[in-house]
Amino acid sequence: MPCPTLSTTDLSPAELDADVLVVGVHATSDGPRLAGESPLGDATLSTEELTAVGVTGAVDTTQRLASPEGVSARSVLLVGLGSTAPTADSLRSAAGSAARAASDAARLAFALPTETLDDAQAVLEGAALGGYKYVARTAAPLPSALTEATVVTSVPGAHEAAERAAITSEAVTIVRDLVNQPPNDLYPASFVERARELTAGLDLELEEWGVDELREGGYGGILGVGQGSSRPPRLLAVRYRAGEDAPHLALVGKGITFDSGGLSLKPAASMVGMKYDMTGAATVLATIIAAARLGVPLRMTAWLCLAENLPSSTAIRPNDVLTMRGGKTVEVLNTDAEGRLVLADGIVRASEEHPDAIIDVATLTGAARVALGERYAGVMGDDTLIERVQRAASATGELVWPMPLPAELRPLLATEVADIANAKPGNTAAGMLLAGVFLREFVGRASDEEGAPVIPWAHLDIAGAANNGSSAYGYTPKGPSGVAVRLLIALAESYAAK
Repeated sequence: MPCPTLSTTDLSPAELDADVLVVGVHATSDGPRLAGESPLGDATLSTEELTAVGVTGAVDTTQRLASPEGVSARSVLLVGLGSTAPTADSLRSAAGSAARAASDAARLAFALPTETLDDAQAVLEGAALGGYKYVARTAAPLPSALTEATVVTSVPGAHEAAERAAITSEAVTIVRDLVNQPPNDLYPASFVERARELTAGLDLELEEWGVDELREGGYGGILGVGQGSSRPPRLLAVRYRAGEDAPHLALVGKGITFDSGGLSLKPAASMVGMKYDMTGAATVLATIIAAARLGVPLRMTAWLCLAENLPSSTAIRPNDVLTMRGGKTVEVLNTDAEGRLVLADGIVRASEEHPDAIIDVATLTGAARVALGERYAGVMGDDTLIERVQRAASATGELVWPMPLPAELRPLLATEVADIANAKPGNTAAGMLLAGVFLREFVGRASDEEGAPVIPWAHLDIAGAANNGSSAYGYTPKGPSGVAVRLLIALAESYAAK
């Protein structure tokens, strides 16, 4: 879906020509009251009038009314801000709820209280993300789309905040659109072509490995997972270089364009929706596109590990042993634990360039969803890097939760025929953590010198948060959420600032 045009203005909200004017409502001990100073110009809505039409000011509740006399917008939508002072996070959510409630409107204006540039950016991000619609392949008429969103603010530099909001919200939209594509349209080769289209005209370099190159390079994990499909796997590196001496951040994304489980076949109901198993690859691609558009002064490499996991006479079997990039061997005991196999190759390859940090992003385990639900991503790895990820999450309103990587789990992956097994069949405890323990084995060192420290590494398991299977809320629709993109952009900027 094309992103709406985002802008700011210092005009009176009542003067704006829009389909809907969005106004905030505070919940107070004396009843609801409009937020801001004269958001409707000379018109007003008293506490009694608001209460009479069912407005409470509770967080993210909405009520749409005909515009009072003197307001140029066709209608007014009241959105609750709650009883506490608005924050960037709450404003982003309120704007998203308003955009969803006004889904028939093409032009929205927001008269929400914005005290800072972060507030202004949050409102516009919320509007763009809340107004998201996927253009499905149906014979039905296309739904109306949000084309313009404007926020009223007097904060200096608000224009730059609007430009930034446009870039970040478009990055999230890239992920949502890619994940929504059906798997007969999006597979490893077409994913690469889509990446080329999305990066055209940007200061990015792309390097692609096909089957022959993967075989020559010893990428046994990516090859093994993809060998059951008639549509071969790929590895794609997308490189952004803003200064040779700048910090280097590597992002590794799981890109399983469809996950049937392979010969360890999923039940039919569990297989539905497994087109979303490439969300990690989409996330790292969208992040590096945003970094290039923002001109973040650092080096970044996104590694997209792309394969389709299908059962066939050529598919890998339980008890097969794969030789990964770098020479380590893995006994496959569960072909449905395939994401960690492609990520292992990606992490090894990323390590060979000795970046300052490696972040891998993956819809890796159902255990993550069991443990953390559908809104939190689990993060594990290097303690210092986890703290940086948490700070970036806090700054962007993303939800992550730190998880341990207990040493006692490593013996569960012991095998007599290889260096490590990819799973422990029958073990139901700590599945998310066991996957992290496996991945940690493939993180390389900061240099080729003997005894060099291990590269700081963090693993983001977004299996629950990447797809909202419940009702839409705030700026998050039902379906693909685009989680972690804004977090990773902020993390990249923290390295650039350093």
